[in-house]
Amino acid sequence: MRTKICGITSYEDAMTAIEAGADALGFVFYEPSPRYISPKEARAIIKRLPPFVEKVALFVNSDAQVINSYCQEAGATLAQIHFEAPDELYEQLFVPYIKVVRAKEPSDILKFSDEYRLVDAYCESYGGSGKRLNIEWFKGVECSKIILAGGLDAQNVSSLKEYGFYGVDVSSGVELSYGKKDTLKVKEFIKNAKK
Repeated sequence: MRTKICGITSYEDAMTAIEAGADALGFVFYEPSPRYISPKEARAIIKRLPPFVEKVALFVNSDAQVINSYCQEAGATLAQIHFEAPDELYEQLFVPYIKVVRAKEPSDILKFSDEYRLVDAYCESYGGSGKRLNIEWFKGVECSKIILAGGLDAQNVSSLKEYGFYGVDVSSGVELSYGKKDTLKVKEFIKNAKK
């Protein structure tokens, strides 16, 4: 499974994740989040990173102009859209994007099933709640285009192998505190996701 370490706020944490084998890093451009980083701060990290790592910018309730300009300023390579956006917004984006499904019930995980998408547990606030989805919902579902998020950690990630998810996304499950990663947890998470 491919791995994304989200809520990166420092170059050191970014390199820890990359050296452990992360395929993608997530930068949260949502100000109410305790993991928020400005596009300028993200750029200072991203410009020092090695090639072939996806740099994902996370947005909540933003318009296309903001998404395009923040991604350009930061050097992000993918926008992660955490809200119910109209089709017109996607048509106006200059950057590749991935939609997020905040699943309340089993039928929700089938939304956008012809696209790669990130599926997270629904909660009132956005992102990083650490709530876990009911994994039973994915039994018999084609999961090869799903990136699973929500309540994952080094202990439970290896149990997901049988479902065939494209990838997994973790933030709070590998943290010491908001926005500060635990090196050992990051390494263990990625090792268990990929073995």
